[in-house]
Amino acid sequence: MDSGQYNSAPSTTAWRRERLTRINSTGTLHAQAPPRESTTLLQENGRSYGSTRRKAPEPLSVPTTSFSSPSSPTTRSPSISRFREFAYSRLSSHGQRRISAYDTLPSDNIAGASGLDSRINGVRVWYSSFSSIDWLHDAIKDSLRFSRLRKRRSLRARARLALDKSQGWIIVSIVGFLTAIVAFLIIRAEQWLFDLKEGYCRDAWWKAHRFCCPEVVDDLAQECPAWHTWSELLLSRGASGEEFVEYISYSTIALALASLSCFLTLFLTNSTTFATRKDSGVLAPGFGDTTGQASKRKIMYYAAGSGIPEIKTILSGFVIHGYLGGRTLFTKSTGLALSVASGLSLGKEGPFVHIASCVGNIVSRFSSKYQLNEAKRREILSAAAAAGVAVAFGAPIGGTLFSLEEVSYYFPPKVMWRSFFCAMIAAITLKILDPFGTGKLVLFQVTYDKDWHAFELLPFLLLGIFGGVYGAYFSKLNYRWSRDVRNATWLKHHPLAEVMLVTIVTSMLCFLNPYTRMGGTELVYNLFSECRTGSGNTHSGLCIIDPGSFEHVWPVVEAILVAMIVKGALTIVTFGIKLPAGIFIPSLGVGACLGRLFGIGMQWMQAKNPDSRLFRACGGDMDCIIPGLYAMVGAAATLSGVTRTTVSLAVIMFELTDSLTYTVPLMLSVLVAKTVADALEPKGIYDLVIELSQLPYLDSKHEYLWGNLNVNDATRRDVEVIRLDRTNTGRTLTEQLETLLVIGNDDGGFPILRTDEDDEYHEKLRMVGYIGASELEHALSIIADDPDEEVQFHPEFAHRGGRASASLSSLLENGQPPHLDVFDFSIYMDQAPLTVQSNSPLEMVHQYFTKLGARYVVVTDMDGLYEGVIDKKHWLAFLSELEEK
Repeated sequence: MDSGQYNSAPSTTAWRRERLTRINSTGTLHAQAPPRESTTLLQENGRSYGSTRRKAPEPLSVPTTSFSSPSSPTTRSPSISRFREFAYSRLSSHGQRRISAYDTLPSDNIAGASGLDSRINGVRVWYSSFSSIDWLHDAIKDSLRFSRLRKRRSLRARARLALDKSQGWIIVSIVGFLTAIVAFLIIRAEQWLFDLKEGYCRDAWWKAHRFCCPEVVDDLAQECPAWHTWSELLLSRGASGEEFVEYISYSTIALALASLSCFLTLFLTNSTTFATRKDSGVLAPGFGDTTGQASKRKIMYYAAGSGIPEIKTILSGFVIHGYLGGRTLFTKSTGLALSVASGLSLGKEGPFVHIASCVGNIVSRFSSKYQLNEAKRREILSAAAAAGVAVAFGAPIGGTLFSLEEVSYYFPPKVMWRSFFCAMIAAITLKILDPFGTGKLVLFQVTYDKDWHAFELLPFLLLGIFGGVYGAYFSKLNYRWSRDVRNATWLKHHPLAEVMLVTIVTSMLCFLNPYTRMGGTELVYNLFSECRTGSGNTHSGLCIIDPGSFEHVWPVVEAILVAMIVKGALTIVTFGIKLPAGIFIPSLGVGACLGRLFGIGMQWMQAKNPDSRLFRACGGDMDCIIPGLYAMVGAAATLSGVTRTTVSLAVIMFELTDSLTYTVPLMLSVLVAKTVADALEPKGIYDLVIELSQLPYLDSKHEYLWGNLNVNDATRRDVEVIRLDRTNTGRTLTEQLETLLVIGNDDGGFPILRTDEDDEYHEKLRMVGYIGASELEHALSIIADDPDEEVQFHPEFAHRGGRASASLSSLLENGQPPHLDVFDFSIYMDQAPLTVQSNSPLEMVHQYFTKLGARYVVVTDMDGLYEGVIDKKHWLAFLSELEEK
């Protein structure tokens, strides 16, 4: 490999991991060029990540006294390794992203920025997958970046400042537009694939049923001459066995669609196949595992499920590399169209949030402002989530509120405005594209021309109670099925077989009933629809000609009742299988079925007793009761019971009906449903999925009863520490990294301690700083060729000479300081970690994690002496135990 390739190729996780593993081996390490990585990610100024071309470094005059440690040795081992030279060239390369480039500051005008730089506290490397971000560090980092932009007074600097302020709006506009494009393609593909189970369009095989015969689009039950069923193609006219052929074709195509969706999910989005250079080597399972005790993370399939629980976890500050990447976006979009078209009891509305978040994450990579700051990137993801709901329900306001209420963790006013704008752009774009050919954003968007009456409040209240009971017990049953059956039997290792079994059972149960056979959105649309007098549209037989006749009413009631039971039971075993699947439409469908039954029942009562006092408010109007309104109220109540959303759900329903007339019925049913569901099961379906998946989600809205517990009960005293009164070498620190994994502290780091000056027995330790595991790994990988050299930590390093530690990468960006001591790890230290006294209330610690976004809190006693550490993951474990008690 030539020198240019050697100097420019980014080091991979496996290569760094190999160097750390070999530190404890005997003999001399000889650095080898790291393998090149083919991934290209845009860097600031349009430079690519992983390119083999390298720009020659420009000279930069830097006072050497600003970087040399006072006590660092002036001479090192005579064999300065080739890798050391490579590390310098990597740090100084102007055209490449360094491992520590997460904290790289702009290199121009360095001299005038020293006062600002002093506020940064330690260099951070990229967050590893399955770790939490440091909200405080990222907030300070962005504040510094913006302050430096404002400090410059030139015309070019003002233009850059204006562009920086507008970047967020530009990105959310692009995200909204692209989200609508992807949603349009999914909807069109799903419609065609779903209808393909029954037949094809003779004139244009690529058209769905509704586009094959546009003249009958309002009532698909009418005859469509251009539409041919498979039985008509395979059998001669009048031949027997027509229904059998239709069932076989329906089931076979459904099985093929679901299996293909599952196959794509399993083989394209397996979490073990996602590895980036940002990932740590030491935190990966198996590092230094000589005893076989290294813990293995649970395998995730990124495209499976709705994605909302994982998005909530990511927006709360958890990192999952690849979950919002291009491969996941492709698989989620394609698999979603296939899985919904298969006829399984699932929906596509929830996964739109995941798809929109993928779009937001990919677009944000083109801006260094968001690419190099995980906290800022989550602002774009919050706006993208709002756009996902906007295209799912045609509700931009409801989408914004859903992002605030259910998904986002950090939602200041600026993010709310951008979320609203992003959702609006998405809704406008989808409106222009017209995916259903009806001018509607969603198929089940309806309007009613009658008002509700006071006597209807009682059935609305009962629908709210049912929605709460169903939501609570659905969540319980789905959780227990996933825990005790899906994850505890042979199904755990054969997810494709589970999908095939569920699809076969679904086809058998749904084929004969007209309301289970149709698609979820089509079912909800028909149940929501109003039966207008004189209209020829019967909405698949739901419009009863004589509501007072038992012979006319019972067949419809029986069919709806069977559809409700079948849909509810199938959703319990379907939600959670390894393919893209949402919970919105199945929940809406079950609630709409019961609501329609209530509406038909009220119609029947009025027809039997038209002069009753109960119906006096109708004034003799036999059409004053709208069964579709009851279906909508029941659907909202059921979805609220399942997901525990309230305000955003009510607003979504207002936007679906284009009216505020039904504010009171919707608010009543939603609030009653949530109250009843919370009483029966405190956690909604998303929180239970988070618990089942063992994702470290910290709910900032949850309240805890601390009792007589104090900080000491949550403090970890067995963590590995670095003591400055002992000799620390690359070898000893690598051993401590191995111990870190064994004790399960994979998202933590090492407190750096010194002995108290007044303690002659060296038993009292004071906090000097804190270094994260990823930062220590990066530093050790540079000095791996000299593992026995002493490593230094100097607390005063960061503020000496007016230079800050976080400016190191910037200062090295254009030059190569000749006397930089790579054995001084002070630049990676957090010298001002959050501390709390051991006698503090636990609520204070909780606020540190929820309000300040801390990754760890150091515990000291009344005299400021070190006692232990509370990191975020172990705080979550402590809260879990507290809930169980």
